[in-house]
Order: sequence, then structure tokens, then C-alpha cells
Amino acid sequence: MNDDTTVLITDIAWSDIELEREILSEIGAKPILAENADADSLSQLAAEHRVRAILTCWANVPGPVIDASGKVRIVSRLGIGLDNIDVAHCTRRGIPVTNVPDYCLTEVVEHALALLFALGRKVAFYHQQTKQGRYDLQAGPALHRLTGQTLGIVGLGAIGRKLAAQAQSLGLRVIAATRRASDPPPGVVLCSLDALLTESDYVSLHVPLNESTQGLIGREQLARMKPTAYLINTARGGIVDSAALAAALQAGQLAGAALDVQQPEPPDLSRPPYNDPRVIVTPHCAFASVESVEELRRRAAGQVVARLSGGIPENVVNPSVLEN
Repeated sequence: MNDDTTVLITDIAWSDIELEREILSEIGAKPILAENADADSLSQLAAEHRVRAILTCWANVPGPVIDASGKVRIVSRLGIGLDNIDVAHCTRRGIPVTNVPDYCLTEVVEHALALLFALGRKVAFYHQQTKQGRYDLQAGPALHRLTGQTLGIVGLGAIGRKLAAQAQSLGLRVIAATRRASDPPPGVVLCSLDALLTESDYVSLHVPLNESTQGLIGREQLARMKPTAYLINTARGGIVDSAALAAALQAGQLAGAALDVQQPEPPDLSRPPYNDPRVIVTPHCAFASVESVEELRRRAAGQVVARLSGGIPENVVNPSVLEN
């Protein structure tokens, strides 16, 4: 590998790129971290350094960024979702796109369950009350036993299936809606999305964001939910129509929500639904743990190393490009 081999890192959710630098040094590649993640800045930086690969976390990577250097051989996503990368453009150009689809399964499932318990046991509500000096059990709505209630999981990928197993072990009844024809996990009943929304006490979203899932949970879907039910989103903000959610809460169509992902990020926290006391908001942290982030960084950078050294990286999402 030439000493001038450069890898563009568009953005990071951690403090430095020393781990990426260490891994890329195995093949003599050098990373550069963009100061600005807008498309024009990324294109300019890619062209200036004639970058051979792109590592991206949350920044948008459209066609002009991919084409700017004329030498890009891989786009590696520091995460699971691919909605920020123009995968179709990469495929047309013969450029493999990779992700790390299983690095944070445990963390997302734990976070979804934590949000479910926080909603069901009114942890956030009572925390806010006591911090404001009000120590009163009667201040909150009635509490119900979680055991025996119904969790509806939308999407039965790796995260959805793991959540189903853990939720059942905690005594929850689990139903699921999935677009893929697959065998459900033991004890899980498959149903339509409409039936799931009507029947569930908790609805947890675990689908990718794409054209078919953008705004999947909107006005009509929220109207189907029980007025005592809760919505949990640890997937992508665009799956939920936030204006429709705010209106549904105002109308009493559901009891509350817990949102780890928003569109845009960060959202305006002074506006509904984010300022509603019935809504828990966390800052896109469901994926995060010391262990998961280190695994993510090592594997994503390793995919770049594999490609630039003539190997086949793991988790190529457009494998047809490798056939040429």
C-alpha cells in the first residue's frame, strides 16, 4: 500500500480516531477526520486527498462525495442503518458498501426494555416529580403489572428477535409484524401491523429506514393504538411522523412514548412531542456501550483494511459489485 493512501472519516460519535488510525496503519493508510460533515466540505476534502475509502457514522454520503476523489474503493458505515449512504450509486460505480449489523444487538435490546420499564413503571414521571420537590404516589396515573401485558414488535430482524426472547423471559406476551416471510421465534405470534397496533400495550419499532418505512407510524396508525398504550422507537426517527405523534398524544390516543431517535437530530426539545411530560427522550444512545463502540470501530475499519489490501470485507450489502 502506498504511503499516500488516505481514508476519509466523515464524522464520529466518540472523542478521537486513534483506534481507526491504529487499524488503518496495518496497511500504511492514514485517516483524516472532516471538520464539517456537509456534502460540499466532504467532497472538497475527498478530492483534495484523493481518498481511497470513506468511513461514515451519521453524515450523509451522496453520489458527489463518493465520486469526488475518483479513487474510492469502499464506503464503510460505522453503524447498522444505510439510509445516509447512496448505496445505489455505489453499486452502479462498483463500490462495495459495508456495515456492522450485529455489533450492538444487546445494547439496543437493553435500551428498548429500559424504556419499556421506565414507561410502564412511570420512572421518568416520578423522577421529574421528586426532583421538583413533590413526593407523592398519587400524583401519577395508575400503575399496572407488566407481566402478562402485550409487547408488539415491528420488525423481526436480529434485534427484534432478541428483544422477543428477552421480553418473554420477563413475562410479557409478544406479537410481531414483519415484512419478511420468516419463522417467528418460539412463542411469538405474527400478525398484521394494524392488528399489532390495536392489540399491543407497548409497540417497539425495529425496522430500517427506507422508502417503505418513512412515516410508517403516522396519524392513521397512532389512531389504532389503545389510549393506554405506549410507543417505543430505538430504530430511526423518520419511521415515526413526529407531528402526528404530538397530535395523538394531545388527543389522548396513546398514553406516552419513548424516543431514542429523532428526525432531525437533535430535535427542537422545546416543541411537542419532545416537551410532553409523557414522552421520554434519549439522545440516540441505544447503541452505545464501551464494548459495542470498540467492536464497531474495529470491525468497520477492518472492512476498509480488507478491501484496500485486496481481500473481501465482511458484511458487503451490495455483493453484486464483487462479481465483476
